[in-house]
Amino acid sequence: MISRYTRPEIGAIWTDEARMEAWRRVEVAACEEMDGPTEADLDAIRAAGFTVEAVHERERVTDHDVAAFVDVLQRGAGLAGRWIHFGLTSSDVLDTALALQLQQAGEIVLAGGRELVGVLAERAREHVETVCAGRTHGIHAEPTTFGIKLAGFAFEAHRNLQRMERAFAQASIGAISGAVGTYSATSPEFEERTLARLRLAREPVSTQVVPRDRHADLVQAIALAGAGLERLATEIRHLQRTEVREVEEPFRSGQQKGSSAMPHKRNPITSERITGLARVLRGNATAAVENVALWHERDISHSGAERVILPDSTILIDYLHHLAIRVVRGLVVHPDRMRANLDLTHGALFSQRALLALVESGMQRDDAYRIVQEDAQRAWDTGVPLRELLAQRELGLDLDAIFDLAHYTRHAREIVGRLDLIAPVQAPA
Repeated sequence: MISRYTRPEIGAIWTDEARMEAWRRVEVAACEEMDGPTEADLDAIRAAGFTVEAVHERERVTDHDVAAFVDVLQRGAGLAGRWIHFGLTSSDVLDTALALQLQQAGEIVLAGGRELVGVLAERAREHVETVCAGRTHGIHAEPTTFGIKLAGFAFEAHRNLQRMERAFAQASIGAISGAVGTYSATSPEFEERTLARLRLAREPVSTQVVPRDRHADLVQAIALAGAGLERLATEIRHLQRTEVREVEEPFRSGQQKGSSAMPHKRNPITSERITGLARVLRGNATAAVENVALWHERDISHSGAERVILPDSTILIDYLHHLAIRVVRGLVVHPDRMRANLDLTHGALFSQRALLALVESGMQRDDAYRIVQEDAQRAWDTGVPLRELLAQRELGLDLDAIFDLAHYTRHAREIVGRLDLIAPVQAPA
């Protein structure tokens, strides 16, 4: 992933240096569980170092990265180096080291996901009674509250967090089973001991590689989390439109520039960035699914794509989490605009209340529907309030009750209160 979208902590996990250090950890752990090496050998093996440059130089000869790495590490260990990679195959090192990297990446990604849930819950509670128009198909439907809206995003973020927790756990799996996974040069007990040193679970049947459905599951969970962030970003983008202007992304007045040409511009650029990068995650998920079908016990058709999509997907979802956290935490909310927008249809969004009141009075539903539909459309088209049009019909309705906004918010605290299940309110320090 390009540096523009890479936060340093997670980026450090996916450097060449970090990847090869994970390989070294696997090789050392395996040697520590072998019967052959002496303590002096193990000291030499543990002390053996490498440089990325030396490995790359050797790879120009071997045309095999792991073989090149093993050659460099063996030279660094001297005579004890003969035990490095003893009985192992490349996939033992690659897949087990990848599990270590995914484990580290997961800690960072999941921390960001938890923070996002907390920020969304906090802002939802803040706006539990901030009335705004609910929209379906982009059209005013009925009043809701901005707190209820944000609570829905909080629960979605929590579901995505749970999916990623499970996905990272099931993908952080090691295998030290040798060529075609039969332990012909080692033993299941050796694998178990080595993985225990690395604090990894074992793949039950590895066939030389850890099955790629595990990695596909992870990348799909990440892509789904990205889709949830895109839904949030899309909502903010719509609500920030000039004609709506119910919310705005944080903007550093006097410093930030919205346009190189138009000084008045304050654009939802962060939400747009989230939207665009979420598409990359979905593309990566497609590649991850394609990686599942390998030939027989193994091939390396997955390898090249994986070197791109696994680092990029974890780096991107970490970045998107923190963009979303920043936007939600600094989101500027305009309750006055929300209230003004409620009046755009001149009361038409109270139509269901009027319909039900007529049905309760004894009128057939279709007759009631036609009356309210006609007046609601007239209100919208002419600007005459729906309340006045209904009053002119002298239907005997309690118009105060029908046009009372409190009816739509009376359960808001109960709905938003359900956030306590996933993000309990923190007691003041």
